[in-house]
Amino acid sequence: MAHVVIMGAGVGGMPAAYEMREQLDSKHKVTVVNNGENFHFTPSNPWVGVKWRDRKHIEFPVRTYLHRKGIEFNSSGVKRVHPDQNQLELNDGSMMDYDYLVIATGPKLAFDEVEGLGPHGGFTHSVCHVDHAMKSHEIWDDFCKDPGPIVVGAVQGASCFGPAYEYAFIMETDLRKRKIRTKVPMTFVTSEPYIGHLGLGGVGDSKGILESAMRDKHIKWICNAKVTKVEDGKMYVTEHDEMGQEKKQHELPYKYSMMLPAFKGIDAVFGLEGLTNPRGFITVDKHQRNAKYKNIFAVGVCVAIPPVEPTPVPVGTPKTGYMIESMVTATVHNIKADLTGQPADQEATWNAVCLADFGESGVAFVAIPQIPPRNVNWFSEGKWVHLTKVAFEKYFIRKMKKGTSEPFYEGSIMKMLGIEKLK
Repeated sequence: MAHVVIMGAGVGGMPAAYEMREQLDSKHKVTVVNNGENFHFTPSNPWVGVKWRDRKHIEFPVRTYLHRKGIEFNSSGVKRVHPDQNQLELNDGSMMDYDYLVIATGPKLAFDEVEGLGPHGGFTHSVCHVDHAMKSHEIWDDFCKDPGPIVVGAVQGASCFGPAYEYAFIMETDLRKRKIRTKVPMTFVTSEPYIGHLGLGGVGDSKGILESAMRDKHIKWICNAKVTKVEDGKMYVTEHDEMGQEKKQHELPYKYSMMLPAFKGIDAVFGLEGLTNPRGFITVDKHQRNAKYKNIFAVGVCVAIPPVEPTPVPVGTPKTGYMIESMVTATVHNIKADLTGQPADQEATWNAVCLADFGESGVAFVAIPQIPPRNVNWFSEGKWVHLTKVAFEKYFIRKMKKGTSEPFYEGSIMKMLGIEKLK
């Protein structure tokens, strides 16, 4: 009997647990270890921030649903991974043995890398976690009663730009609905070299479409931006030129700000030689397997992926939902193969597929493969994206409660593009 432990109960960990339980013989044990009792649907956090959703709409306790599928659950969280001993040191002081470990924790949010950044001890908000989005949720009405300038975007080293664009346009939509948009100047600050880069070197006409959308909504922008310091009501930004040289200093006043931070690896794995890169992300081969510790796999945002291209200000590479689903499926099949004495042969596609809601409309893109040159390089906009993301939210939460692991993105995007396979 083998014990497969999955770290994390998020959009990667939960599907991994369900698919692992479906694929492995019942004699093998599957356990999920999470820091807390609940799953929350991270892509809905921008809606939570402006009170279009409440916590209860996107979060639920997972223990009962996992147990129904024969999956063990521990909510203590992992203090430290001890890969040489095949053990996890949990936050409650106990140790847990594993035969295979799947790390699906997501990242640590590196607010501390910019002075004054973040909702904990800083002056900016975040939509990276439901707890952060709820802090904005609680003050959004007060802001709207006494509005002022907004600064929104992503700092240097950020790798997930979609939510920054989403939140900017969702706030803009909400302000128009409240008929106070004229009282709120908006500035988008990003480390991307241009609007629509998205950490992917652009996708299709992402630059033209997103610039046009920002002009239409009267949102100003600063690219190649490095946030040097944040104070209460003022953000200090250094704008760079194409060669990375300082171009202009900005002091941006704000009454409300949401800035996405850079990501790094979680404390439980940070600094483990052979397992992580210098930022603490898990290094894996094409089979999602670590080279040094052959029984450790990783999926999702915690995986080390190099930048798509050099940029004047550091820009990371995003991991989108379809990519995570692909990583999960490859990981499960490769662990199953190893258990039966077969070689690991399944590879994740690492294609980028994304739906970004803008409140009333939205944009969608497909980059196959993620790193150019691409076989598919598609970017589109329309009201259909907003409706599709709302439907996907309901679908995915229902799927996590039902306990199934069938992929959504592949079938839907294949139909949309009229192609047979996402390769």
